[in-house]
Amino acid sequence: MAKKNKEKLVEEAAKIKSELDALKEKRKKLVAKEKSQKKEIKKKETKKRPEKKTKTAEKKTKTAEKKSTPKKKPLTPAEKKKIAAAKKAEAKKKAAAKKAEAKIKAAAKKAEAKIKAEEAKRKEEEAKRTFEEELEEQLSEAEIENFQIEKVDMEKLTNKVCEVIAKYESEGMLQSELWKKLKVTSRDGSRLALRLERRGLINREKILEKGRWTYKLILKKTPISTVSIVNAPCLICPVEQKCSLDGEISPRTCQWIEDWVLEIKSKLLK
Repeated sequence: MAKKNKEKLVEEAAKIKSELDALKEKRKKLVAKEKSQKKEIKKKETKKRPEKKTKTAEKKTKTAEKKSTPKKKPLTPAEKKKIAAAKKAEAKKKAAAKKAEAKIKAAAKKAEAKIKAEEAKRKEEEAKRTFEEELEEQLSEAEIENFQIEKVDMEKLTNKVCEVIAKYESEGMLQSELWKKLKVTSRDGSRLALRLERRGLINREKILEKGRWTYKLILKKTPISTVSIVNAPCLICPVEQKCSLDGEISPRTCQWIEDWVLEIKSKLLK
C-alpha cells in the first residue's frame, strides 16, 4: 500500500514539475520576445540618427524634420480605453502566470514533503518489523501448522515449551531465552512460535528489547499431560471394583497408593 502511495505521489510530483517547466519555458519566450522587440526598436532608432553634423546643420535638419513630420493625431477616448484595457489584460495575465507558478511550486514542495514523510514512515515500519512478521508473509497457514524440525518429536517439544513458559506465568518469557534453553535455532524457534500461536497455546507480545523488536511468549493454554498419573496403582488394581471410600478396601488405607505417593515424593526431592 505504501509503495502504491509513493508511486502516486511521484507521478503527481512529475506532472507538477512538467507544468512548472512549461510555464518557465513560456516565460523565457515572452522575455526573449520583449528583448527582441526592444533591440528592433533600438536598431531602427540608430538607423534614423543622422551622421555627426555641425550644430547649424543639425538645427536645419531638425527644423526640416519638424516641418516634414506630420503631427500626430491625438488619440480618441475609444482608442485610449482600448490601450488601457490591453495593458490591464497583459498585467492581469502576468499576475495570473506568477500566481500559477507559485501555486505549482507550493504543490511540488508539498508533494515532495509528503513523499519524504511516507518514505520515513515506511523506514520506521520496516525497523519495527520482526523476523516472524516477514515469515508470516512468506509462509502459508498450512506451512506454519505443519512445521516440523528434523528428528524431533514435535508434540514432546511443544509440551516442553509450554512447561518452561508456564513457570513465568503472566509475565511471559523472551523467545530468544527460550530457544537458548531448548537449544533450538532462532529460525526454527520463530516458526515454532507461530505454530503454537496458531494452535492457541501461547500469546506473542511484541516488545522492544535492547533497541530491537522481539516477542515475549505468554502461556495461554496448558497442554494435557498424563505425567501425574503414570504408574498409578489404581490403573492396574485387581480389586478396583470393590474399592470405595467407606468400604473395606479404600484409597484411605491402600498401601499401594501410599508407596506410590512416597516414591513420587522421593523423586521430586532428588
